[in-house]
Amino acid sequence: MTFGEKVTIARKQKKLTQTELADATGTSRDIIGKYERDESKPSIEIAARIAEVLESSLDFLIRDINREDALAEKIKQLSPINKEYVMAVIEAFEAKEKLQGKR
Repeated sequence: MTFGEKVTIARKQKKLTQTELADATGTSRDIIGKYERDESKPSIEIAARIAEVLESSLDFLIRDINREDALAEKIKQLSPINKEYVMAVIEAFEAKEKLQGKR
């Protein structure tokens, strides 16, 4: 995923508009749109502000990461109770695979 795709997804998960993200980061809606369309790249300072507002890591936004890393980042952003639910589901699948002799 590109920087722009990650910003778009994270912004929508936070239920923010481009204008709200722009206001929170000291940029404009047009600039946020260009970032999201990968037409422009922000300075490191602006990228750090975007990451902070989106409660994400700068590393996640700028690095080319694999699907497992992206999933781990999403889990980090969940509330403690929802993290427990995710762990329960993972443990259930682990138990199922163990019973089926796949582990």
